[in-house]
Amino acid sequence: MRAMQEKLLFLYKFMRTPKQIGSVTPSSTFLARKMLEPVPWSKVASVVELGAGTGAITRHMDAVRRRDTTVLLFEQDPHLLSRLKEAFPDYACHEDACGLRNALKETGIDRLDCVLSGLPFFNFPHQLREQIMQEVTAALRPGGLFIAFQYSQQMRKRLSRDFEIEHIHFVPLNVPPAFVYVCRKKEASSHEL
Repeated sequence: MRAMQEKLLFLYKFMRTPKQIGSVTPSSTFLARKMLEPVPWSKVASVVELGAGTGAITRHMDAVRRRDTTVLLFEQDPHLLSRLKEAFPDYACHEDACGLRNALKETGIDRLDCVLSGLPFFNFPHQLREQIMQEVTAALRPGGLFIAFQYSQQMRKRLSRDFEIEHIHFVPLNVPPAFVYVCRKKEASSHEL
């Protein structure tokens, strides 16, 4: 029943703001598993999920993370953000991914081990996309993981500027089918020099 409600809510949100939501349905279990598979959870002290939506990936992360891992969730839609706060009361929830570094300061985190992203980057205006990518790059520790799903490979060139792209997995069992980018932050990013 909850899954059907989430799908209907997601469809409604997509119809109202397609450039912000990016998909007609929440991420599938197959996509969530592919996103979380490369993360060495026993070594992750802090993780951020951008574009947490209805919590489709968050629920899977909650099952595999260490209990002492600090988790921050970002979701711009106020209704979805409110639902995330209810479902995950132990996680810090924030609205604006452009304020990622400020949120880390508030939480007392110096650098992140991992950033997971479901943001539809290619739908965003260039300036917004760049601002979020700069926040992510600056917030991740050298060697930290950035794992993002996209519905095309159009972000490949942009991601390769700050990250070593270790893998791009195709996940056909998702609506729409998705690509999962597994990226590692380069040891010396151009934003830190």
